[in-house]
Amino acid sequence: MLPIVSGISAGATLLGSLLFAGKIRRRKFATQSGGLACALSLPREPHPAVPARPIGESEQEVNHYLVVSCGSLGLATLGALLYPPLSLLSAAGSFYTCVPIFVQAYRGLVKQRRLRSPIIDSIGVTTALIAGFYFASALACVLYFTSRKLLLKTEDTSLQNLTSVFGEQPRSAWVVQEGVEMEVPVESLRLGDIVVLGAGEMVPVDGIISEGLASIDQHMLTGESQAVEKTIGDAVLAATVVLSGRILVRVAKTGEETIAAQIVEILKSTADYRMLIESEGERIADRSVLPILGAGSLALATQGLGSSAAVFNSNFSENMRIAAPLGMLNFLNLASRQGILIKDGRALGLIDEVDTVVFDKTGTLTLDQPHVGGIHCCNGSMGEDLLLSYAAAAESRQSHPIARAIRQAAADRQLPRLGSEDAHYELGYGIKAEIDGRMVSVGSLRFMAMQAVEVPEAIAAQASQGQRKGYSFVYVAVDGDLAGTIELRPTLRPEAEAVIQALKTRGLSLYIISGDADEPTRALAGNLGIEHYFAEVLPEDKAVLVRQLQNQGRKVCFIGDGINDAIALKQANASISLRGATTVATDTAQVILLDGSLNQLDFLFDLTRDFKINMKTTTATTVIPSVFCIGGILLFHFGINTAILMYNLSLIAGVGNAMLPVLRWGKARQRLPGADSEQEPVTALEAGYVRPGSIRPRR
Repeated sequence: MLPIVSGISAGATLLGSLLFAGKIRRRKFATQSGGLACALSLPREPHPAVPARPIGESEQEVNHYLVVSCGSLGLATLGALLYPPLSLLSAAGSFYTCVPIFVQAYRGLVKQRRLRSPIIDSIGVTTALIAGFYFASALACVLYFTSRKLLLKTEDTSLQNLTSVFGEQPRSAWVVQEGVEMEVPVESLRLGDIVVLGAGEMVPVDGIISEGLASIDQHMLTGESQAVEKTIGDAVLAATVVLSGRILVRVAKTGEETIAAQIVEILKSTADYRMLIESEGERIADRSVLPILGAGSLALATQGLGSSAAVFNSNFSENMRIAAPLGMLNFLNLASRQGILIKDGRALGLIDEVDTVVFDKTGTLTLDQPHVGGIHCCNGSMGEDLLLSYAAAAESRQSHPIARAIRQAAADRQLPRLGSEDAHYELGYGIKAEIDGRMVSVGSLRFMAMQAVEVPEAIAAQASQGQRKGYSFVYVAVDGDLAGTIELRPTLRPEAEAVIQALKTRGLSLYIISGDADEPTRALAGNLGIEHYFAEVLPEDKAVLVRQLQNQGRKVCFIGDGINDAIALKQANASISLRGATTVATDTAQVILLDGSLNQLDFLFDLTRDFKINMKTTTATTVIPSVFCIGGILLFHFGINTAILMYNLSLIAGVGNAMLPVLRWGKARQRLPGADSEQEPVTALEAGYVRPGSIRPRR
């Protein structure tokens, strides 16, 4: 009966593990063609089917030996119960499947000069075969290859090459050739070409503006929260976005020579980007090799080959290699149900060790869209509501964040919608529209100068003072006279205060890093109750500051969303980004918050704490039975059958503990904020996305 019980136990464990691993695999999202950004962007539009991930050579080899070992186990069971010669076939199959184990033992002993757990596996199977324990040998092989398959499932999805920033850029560009605008592939651009860019388009190259004016969003590259006005002679960078205006750019750098691409190269060339994956279970199993070698040798000298085989088959390493990855898979699954994508399983352990959290300011603690913080009218010539109505009407068809902020403020005040006619951009940063018979100009201070609109000193001084605080101003003129300004302020994420308070309750040290000026960064830190901040930080210095904190003995978690954050994300002990961030940030970060907010950050820390506790329990439930069994063999002459029984009890205990998170969290799992109670949270694969604005229609 013992072989039947053991075989059923091993078969059930194998089947359940493989089915669960397959479920997790189906929930993984592809990191092909376009990188993570394609799966992490906000719109939930229809998307083409994602091709299945091709099976690698390692997985094919494991699948092959797993099938053979399962066949050997079946033959051994039938040989023990019905027809003994079948056991010899089982022995041949077990020996064949042991070849990879012998190879791994050789590599560990000779090449790596380490005592690895495959040494115990190879000795255990060999001694069992020599002693005639065919069923035990076959069962050991099944468990070994089951553990290897599960380990393949838990390997970090960042095994794929770091997705290039170019997956986020347009594939074509409009260039001026012989006075005609023509659409050409980006890779065909050459130095000196003239690229035409309009509102909403991403800059594909580094270059110099040869004609026009535009407002350009550089925050993904430089960290600046405010859009920057660019005109003739100014430099523009690849991966930045034209918010408004129209410019002609003479190509200065393309491809790998651009600043954005150089940041990617820094990431690729940084030492130790990817360590050799070793699960906690494998490391613990390796540390058990020497004690078990000693115990097995002692059993051989005092009790014979049978007891020695029993000791080597009491090794808990296979159980750890199954239970630990299975527990990790369960926690990864739980995280994905909460809208948290953990790309690197090691992050589950690393985040629990964190004592310092560093936030990038723009795009992480604040939203991309600003909000109207004040309306300043000139000499009472026009009321705030009418000025805002004019501005909202002029910007009614614009899609950039400033236009959305102005329209939102008008909607909040429930102002009537005014009709606009002949709205068009002038050559510069601004828009002119005829509204109710009056000509309204909305734009920057430079645009007002182009329109010969006089700006009173009081208004100019007020704007200058606000800009030092990190505010930006939109000027509104009516019929050639300045009516006033609209003050725009960065919008703090609505969940930021609660999240910061929760992290402070945990006793974590909090920092802000920003490319903005000192005054607005200090003000934001004060509003959130964060004591430490760094302002006016260049992109390459963010990683330096993270390293300085690490040199002080801190375990740092960096949270950012921009290209300029990527090196700091790489440097930190643990790294988190948000869905909708740049491709480089989401490819580099170990964890992605799929709802695009910080709402699940506190839950993530809870999850990693529970993971660490679960791993410790798994270790105890596998080590204690093994130690008890080995002690029983040496002191009370337990046989190999008892060893197999204890081995299976240990496996069941370890797997049961690994499944506890599903039982605990499955009944009371939280849902993403704002999600319908009947609707599943958005998974990465479901968040299909067609990137807008990459190619302009022919005009």
